[in-house]
Amino acid sequence: MSPLNDLKINLNGQYTFFLDQDVISKYSGSLRKMIKQSKRKRNKKKRIITIEIDDFPGGPDGFELVSRFCYNNGEISIDVSNVSTLYCCSVFLAMSEKFCFSNLFLQTEKFLEEVLYGSWSDIVLCLKNCEQVFFQADSYGLVDKLIFAALTKISRNSETFSSSSLSSFASSLSPEMAKNTPESDSRCISRSVSCGRSNEWWFDDMTTLSPSIILRLIMIIGAYKTNIKSLVLTRFLLHYLKTKLQTKSRTTTELMRNKLEYSDLADTAAKGVISAGKTAFSCRKLFWVLRVLSSFSLSRESRIGLETLIGEMLEQATLDDLLIPAGGSKESGFYNVDLVIRLLKVFVKNREEEISREKNMKEIGKLIDKYLREISPDQNLKVSKFLGVAESLPDSARDCFDGVYRGIDIYLQVSFFFFIFLSKSIL
Repeated sequence: MSPLNDLKINLNGQYTFFLDQDVISKYSGSLRKMIKQSKRKRNKKKRIITIEIDDFPGGPDGFELVSRFCYNNGEISIDVSNVSTLYCCSVFLAMSEKFCFSNLFLQTEKFLEEVLYGSWSDIVLCLKNCEQVFFQADSYGLVDKLIFAALTKISRNSETFSSSSLSSFASSLSPEMAKNTPESDSRCISRSVSCGRSNEWWFDDMTTLSPSIILRLIMIIGAYKTNIKSLVLTRFLLHYLKTKLQTKSRTTTELMRNKLEYSDLADTAAKGVISAGKTAFSCRKLFWVLRVLSSFSLSRESRIGLETLIGEMLEQATLDDLLIPAGGSKESGFYNVDLVIRLLKVFVKNREEEISREKNMKEIGKLIDKYLREISPDQNLKVSKFLGVAESLPDSARDCFDGVYRGIDIYLQVSFFFFIFLSKSIL
């Protein structure tokens, strides 16, 4: 160890750095203060001062960047991939102009100003970098500023958010952001024109961000778990969750770690779908929505709301729509029969006072008879569930019960042969 390394820093209880006191304290007000306090308390025989730092932004990687800055005479290459981390480190360590000219805080602040009024891609990359230091970036207001810049870009190149709502939020951040808005990004415009749905050009880029940042975005625009007025925002949340679900095999740990955030996003998306209702979503699309959102610990209230919406238009469903995998253990059956029973109850209740009740009932009766024949070969299907489906509709829904009888016949045959097979296996 070099004789100049007279400062030992234990970082986050796991990492150790040996540094020169004079070099590091020249730029950091916090470290300068901690060094002075340690000198008063230390044993004079010990040459090395030890400092404990917890919850440092970016962990050892962040501290290494700061060390490079200090040992390189206050210079470091700042780009969109590290500026968020460096900014949070500079605030955490009080690296302001009070202690050194053109200190790290000033350099990162100037760079971020260019980003906020710069290109769409730079804003997204900075938000991505915030994930490594999310707690500090959120506390220091950096996440809010970047999200506002992103929302402004979106609103300028689509009709997703109202300018008035963004202006009110901007004024809460700073007077300058209320007056100034980012220049229109040519990349955004070109993508808007080439994209079939111009309001959705930003979807794929934003799906790269963590659920914490997306949740913060939802909170900022006041749509958290409320009736979202923007259909585009609802579609984005569905697209975001679908994308995360498709990569679930590669990011299982990440999904579990952010389970609460994903659940909140799913509930917010469900509120938006329910608010939009039948005019915006077909019956088949609603089945898809239910499948996607149910994978993220959807709340009971949201699930009931979606099921009610589907049940009210169940006559539009097809057999494929109803054949939803149970998702649990094989012992409970292959298909989610309980869901179909709940949907049928909603449908029957909703049709009791309608004039077109008889015609719709006949159609749904034919559909359910097909469904019974499809699920009857399931060896793990309980009798109570089979009967629950068959008895969910009134007698008026069928001209005859041939379809039900065929389903029962298949079910009994499968159960009988399965019983024989088990008996032989035991013997």
